[in-house]
Amino acid sequence: MENREKLLEQLTGVDSSKLNYYVELKKRSQEVLKQNSRLEILHQLARDINIDMSTPDIIERAFSKLPQTLPCDFLGLVTVRNGDLSLKAMMPVDFCKIENFPAHSPSLKVIRQKKAGIFNLTPDELSHIRINPGYPGPLRAMAIAPMFKRDEVIGALVVASILDSAYSEADLSFIQHLADQLSISIQNARLYKQVSRAKKEWEETFKAVTDPIFLIDTDYNVLLHNDRLPREMSDSWNKALSNKCFVKLHGHDGICPNCPIEEIKKNGQPVFQRWQTESGLVLDLSYYPVFNEDKQLSAVTIILKDVTQKTKMEAQLVNSAKLAALGEMAAGVAHELNNPMTVIIGTAQMLARDLQQDAQFDKAEVLEDIINSGLRCKRIVQNLLTFSRQNQPPVTDIDLNAEAERMLSMIQYQINRSQIRIVEQFDVNLPRVTANGPQIQQVLTNFLINARDALADVERKEKIIEVATSLRVEDEKRWAVLSVSDNGSGIAPENMSKIFTPFYTSKEATKGTGLGLSVSLGIAESHNGTIEVESRPGEGSTFCLVLPIEQQ
Repeated sequence: MENREKLLEQLTGVDSSKLNYYVELKKRSQEVLKQNSRLEILHQLARDINIDMSTPDIIERAFSKLPQTLPCDFLGLVTVRNGDLSLKAMMPVDFCKIENFPAHSPSLKVIRQKKAGIFNLTPDELSHIRINPGYPGPLRAMAIAPMFKRDEVIGALVVASILDSAYSEADLSFIQHLADQLSISIQNARLYKQVSRAKKEWEETFKAVTDPIFLIDTDYNVLLHNDRLPREMSDSWNKALSNKCFVKLHGHDGICPNCPIEEIKKNGQPVFQRWQTESGLVLDLSYYPVFNEDKQLSAVTIILKDVTQKTKMEAQLVNSAKLAALGEMAAGVAHELNNPMTVIIGTAQMLARDLQQDAQFDKAEVLEDIINSGLRCKRIVQNLLTFSRQNQPPVTDIDLNAEAERMLSMIQYQINRSQIRIVEQFDVNLPRVTANGPQIQQVLTNFLINARDALADVERKEKIIEVATSLRVEDEKRWAVLSVSDNGSGIAPENMSKIFTPFYTSKEATKGTGLGLSVSLGIAESHNGTIEVESRPGEGSTFCLVLPIEQQ
């Protein structure tokens, strides 16, 4: 009886209240621990999921954490596209196959109602889920939570177990929090991919532009460039120790004089300029301001365009137009001179014949000088007509010596009156070359005029220009060389790289256009040849036109 009374006191009395209190306290503590564990899982997921992770990676990371706090044999992400459901990702990755979601699908119900739910379904109701035989099944319970993008449902997170009635309302609340967290992570990952794709497309477009492009900040630092620098500029660019634009592009120690960036800072307008490098490149530079959201200048975009060849072509067109006009004028003058010269020569020849018949040989000898001078003038006129002739075939087999002599006969007087002696050194055995005769004469004329100008301001006991032809053999190839040498002032080393640049000239504005050597180089290259230059400052220069000789 005493034991029974003691038992009743424990069940109904003070002891019973203590027992219930501690049981309830233990239960509450377990719930708190479970909630803390779930909060820790959400925190870890938020920390572990990176913006560059794919959706399957995010689902895999979540699946690795879930079994710590609730039953989870399957975790899937169902998305909505064009009104249809599809299984976007799942863990395990080969757990099941779902080809079509039926109308009674729990996922479809949750998405339509925008409300999480717990579903304890029979195997028949989940028959559309074909589970891999390698995994236990069938699924018995599901907790499904909608995933939102703002107010729009974009899918559903499905947590499933093979246990009956595996989930409670507290579990469903946690799964909804998990779905919200995964929605944010997936949307961030998508935004990151979009930004990354846009950035990659912009970078590919930036690098695909063939012209060099630079982004310079307002402190002259190079922020970006597309690695399209001309070869002539790459070495100095790579050797520059500073990242300043004036060092990497121009090799200066400080800000360039008349810096376009300074001008942009003042007026905020684009600036355009032309720049000629030490190597002879001609570049068009375009400077465009870049403004931030406060409409403040934040950077400057510089676009370099190599217009060296374009400038050469423009120079050739200008020179061709001048030569065409000069040719027409020369042809007209030559025809006008031909008639009086014919009368002069013919009349002198008849008078000389009559005087010789009358035995007045002294007077006849004087007329011979008139006849010879007239014939010389006639040859000069004929050479002038040949030079200006427009219908001559572009390329023929020519005698380089004859072309040189023909041109010297026209220009020798101009050079001789400057107290300059011309020395001819022609190789009489030089083979013929395939070339355009008038163009070769044009190159020789430019050489001779430059040589004359180089001797103009030089104090020499004897000023000499030597015109020579020779045969050169290199690597079993034969070349014809037409050279003009002078003992003039020579060319400064720093100017050697510029002499073939269009419009570059060291002469006064009234004495040269800077087109002669540029056009001459174009003529040489059009004949598959080149022009070689040797110069010694203070001693003289030698210009050589080198043309290939066709193998017989």
